[in-house]
Amino acid sequence: MAATKTEARLNVRLSPEIKRTIEEAAAQMGQTVSDFAVSTLVHVARQVISQQNVTDLSERDRKLFVSMLDDESTRPNKALRAAARRYKKQVR
Repeated sequence: MAATKTEARLNVRLSPEIKRTIEEAAAQMGQTVSDFAVSTLVHVARQVISQQNVTDLSERDRKLFVSMLDDESTRPNKALRAAARRYKKQVR
C-alpha cells in the first residue's frame, strides 16, 4: 500500500472471538492488525465499488443488446440525439 498521511480513524467494537481471528490472520500475513484491517477493508471496498459500476447481462440480453447496436435500419430518437449533443458539449 502506498505511504499516505494517516490522520483519519475508524473505531470498531468486536467480540473477543472475532478479534482473535483477525489477529491470527494478520499474524499469518506478517502484518500488524491495523495494516491487515486497512488493507482488507480497502480491498473489499474497492470490489464493492467496482461491482456497483458494472452491469452484467445474461447471454440472451447481451445478444439482444448487440443486435440492437448493429441494426442499421434504426435511427436514434429525439432523446438520444439530445443526450449525444449534451455529451459532446461536456467532453469538448
